[in-house]
Parts: sequence; C-alpha cells; structure tokens
Amino acid sequence: MIKLIKNVEVYMPEYIGKRDILIAHDKISKIGDSITVTGIDVEVIDGKGKKALPGFIDSHVHITGGGGEGGYKTRTPEIVLSDIIKGGITTIIGTLGTDGVTRSLENLYAKAKALEEEGVTTYIYTGAYRVPTVTFTGSIMKDLVLIDKVIGVGEIAISDHRSSQPNLEELKRLTADARVAGILSGKAGVVNIHMGDGKDGLNKLIEIAETTEIPITQFYPTHINRNPYLFEQGIQFAKMGGFIDFTTSSDPLFYDEGEVKASIALKTCIEKGLGDNITFTSDGQGSLPNFNEKGEFIGLKVGRVTSLFNEVRDAVLDGVQLEQAVKAITSNPAKILKLKGKGKIYEGYDADIVLVDEDYYVDTVISKGHLLMKNKKVIAMGTFEMGT
Repeated sequence: MIKLIKNVEVYMPEYIGKRDILIAHDKISKIGDSITVTGIDVEVIDGKGKKALPGFIDSHVHITGGGGEGGYKTRTPEIVLSDIIKGGITTIIGTLGTDGVTRSLENLYAKAKALEEEGVTTYIYTGAYRVPTVTFTGSIMKDLVLIDKVIGVGEIAISDHRSSQPNLEELKRLTADARVAGILSGKAGVVNIHMGDGKDGLNKLIEIAETTEIPITQFYPTHINRNPYLFEQGIQFAKMGGFIDFTTSSDPLFYDEGEVKASIALKTCIEKGLGDNITFTSDGQGSLPNFNEKGEFIGLKVGRVTSLFNEVRDAVLDGVQLEQAVKAITSNPAKILKLKGKGKIYEGYDADIVLVDEDYYVDTVISKGHLLMKNKKVIAMGTFEMGT
C-alpha cells in the first residue's frame, strides 16, 4: 500500500513544478523534491512526461440509469466501473432525475455502496425532479442527518416542462430544510437544481437569495449552459456569489440549437473572473432527450462520464490554463459539496490522483491509494463487467 510517484508535474490544482508524491495506504503522505523510501516495499510509478491532477469529482451522475422520457424502452442502463475509471473520476455523486417512480432511492444507495466497494468514493442526493420530492424516511431533514451517503437534495426540476412547477414557498421550505439538516450533520445540504429551458430561468432562486436569509450557495443549479439566455443569467448568478454547473454530455445538434459548449462556457467565465464559481458535471447515464417545440419527444442519447475531462481538455487546448480549468472538476465541487480530503493534492488528503500525458489524455488513475488504471489500461474491473 506504499506508492511513490516520481518526477511528475504536480497541479494541486495550482502548479508547483516537478515533485515526488508518496502515498501511504489511502492518503497522500508527503510531497517533495526527491523522496527516498528504504526498508519497505514500495511501488514506484514513473511520472516523467506526465501531469498529476487531483482525482476528478463528478457531482451529477445517474448511476442507476435515467431517462424514460420516450417510454420504457428509453430507460438508460446503470453505469459501469470501467467508464468511471477511464474518465479519471474518483468521487461520484449519484442522483435520480425525471423518474422517481421506477427508479428508487434504495437502488441508488445500493449502487453507490457497490461502486465504493469497487474502489471509488460515492455520495448521493435524496429526491428527484418533483416537489414534494421522494425521500427515504419521509423527510428531507431525516435523510440528510441520518443517512451517511446523502449530502444534499436533487435534482429538483424548475423552469422545465417536466417539472412539477414548484412555487416559491415550496422551494423556500425545501431549501431551508436542506440547509438546517446540513448544519446538523456537517454536510453541504445543497439543493441540486435541474434547470430547464423555461424563460423564468433562475429567477426563483435569485428571489429566495435576495428576500430570505438563505445564502445563494445553498443552491447548486446545473445545465446552465443549455441555452444562451440561461448562460447569461448564470453569469449574473455567479457574480452574486453562487455556484453554477455546466453539463459536459451533449450532442452537436444541441449546439446548433443554442447550447453553449461547456469548455467555451468555462473560458468565458474565467475571463470574467468567475473561475472559482464554476463546476462541470457529466450527467452521466442520464438521457439527453430532444423535444420539438410542442414538448413532444423526438429522440434520445445517453450521457457519458468520460465527457467530463474531455471538456476540460478542450478548454485547455483553447487556451485556458490547466490549473484553472481543472478546478471545475476538483477543488470547486469539493468546496461547494464540503467533501473533506477531496479536490486537491495536499499532504493528508485522500490519495485520489490522476496522471495525464502531454496530450492531456488520462493515463493513470489512483483512487484512495488503489491503482485502478495504468498506462491507459484499466486494472480494477467491476464484478460483473466483461472486458474494457
């Protein structure tokens, strides 16, 4: 369980130059210029020509599958471990979505536990699109306080034809309960908000932040890049101190219809000084439905977790500094979700490290000190997976 990464360029995510990284069990033990270990067996990993990044955090994944907007046959499958590893993801947050009827929180919890046993860190949100939302115990507060893996509520849908059209008072109460439960349990207690194409956009969240004592950071709205109007409103939301999330799974057809590519959205926000308020999530295994102007379902694709770092890579190739771009999937989500020991390469933090090559492709993945991928080959496989 002792590993030593030698001569690697380290991004904490701040760049600190070439260093050695010593891993003992599941923690980063030491970061130094030239580390030597004697008297015990050490697995040495050659980091020459590679960059060490904090393990990636994907905080919006339909780990048990999603979809169903086009009927039963459009239900998407559960995620498999190899996709998570290939995406460089070491921490994943599972969520339900449109379907809170045939998709259950119990199954979500069990899948999260299974993935954790297989080597990655997992958490979940309680709830689904609708308000009042589904819960384990009948209470959002009880779920957050009493269930270990529950760190927030979501994804709650607003400004969307698939939402339950919650009013302002319903959103206030839900968010207040999540906040207090988070305080009591030492968790984030955020409300992950699914944003649709509706013209009301973020108005309800902004009104709650301006007219109540609930801080704007209690909301974690996603899909902010789905259209130009929402993107511009999201920039104003971030200027108020809120966090906004861009979805990396997409379809070229959506770009033609006005969706802002996540890498471009990130570059724009960084240029406006908002880089620390931005996160990426993949919406992995979620359905990417296409509806016509009448709200009728006309097609669907499936989100991929591997899109998460692909968009970071595209941002870097477009001129964004790596240490700025990678914050969107490391230190920024760790901050809003209060994930202790995650999101940074620091001594004493969890040994979640991703090595990328000079072309910014994922090469090596270490999760909680375990080597899951090396030289672009997955080592750890899910119990029921066949091949890579």
